[in-house]
Amino acid sequence: MRTNKDRLVMISVQGTIVKPAHSGKHGVSHGGEPFMLPGTGGITYNVRVGDPAFGWEVDHVEPGVSTVFDEKDRASPTNRGYNFYACIGNEAKVVTGDAKGAKGVVTGHHGGAEHVLIDFSPAVLEQLTMDDKFLIKAIGQGLRLPDYPDVHVYNLDPNLLKEMGITEKDGELHVPVVASVPSYLMGSGVGSTSMGTGDYDIMTADEEALQKNGLDKLCFGDIVHIEDHDNAFGRCYRKGASTIGVVIHSDCKWAGHGPGVTTVITSAKPILKPVISPQANIARILKIGRYESQ
Repeated sequence: MRTNKDRLVMISVQGTIVKPAHSGKHGVSHGGEPFMLPGTGGITYNVRVGDPAFGWEVDHVEPGVSTVFDEKDRASPTNRGYNFYACIGNEAKVVTGDAKGAKGVVTGHHGGAEHVLIDFSPAVLEQLTMDDKFLIKAIGQGLRLPDYPDVHVYNLDPNLLKEMGITEKDGELHVPVVASVPSYLMGSGVGSTSMGTGDYDIMTADEEALQKNGLDKLCFGDIVHIEDHDNAFGRCYRKGASTIGVVIHSDCKWAGHGPGVTTVITSAKPILKPVISPQANIARILKIGRYESQ
């Protein structure tokens, strides 16, 4: 599969760890039940890419290290730039503190919170402090497939694209995915035009629908197919379209929310064909997270 990889530019961006915040008050779940649980931000020591996205006593938890450029102004151009440039699969390096020099991998970015998520080994996580900074060698935005002008690629390191096992057949791209998500299950983030800086959520209020479609066992890092969704110029329903994404944060209790998916490939035309494979997870592919020693 031909790409324009040799024309892409690698640019540095630098962030720091997000300080976890909470109102200290209860929220109300989609079932009308009050909850008060940990959420986004910080260093998450025991939840990593490759782990289940369900079952934790949390809301919107992010695996590994949650980072941001500008914590005081998430909507600033510099913070959005940090989100935009950082692509899944990019190398991240610790540039301060006891873990200086250690390397990790970008695993996604979370819209709304405007966080970039990075996986590091447990030994590195133990050395990090909330004041540490991370330099990302950002490359991937602008990635194209010259033989498929109707396919759009976002947020994806070209080396990861190469390792995803995508095959070409009769003008179509057959993409290994863990599961296909029906269009009606996509919620928070639909209608957004920020495909290059965020994610959108699989709604989880209907447990029967989740189980029917094999979504209740999703893990962080799973590659999924979203049916009839076009993410080329905004997230919308379009019959026959397809979007490929990566699960980046956990299940959520708010109505309209659930595991977040960062867009990586999309087409308004029926070119992307899902091939169900339990192995389609970026942690397995890149040997990071729960699979770093396998």
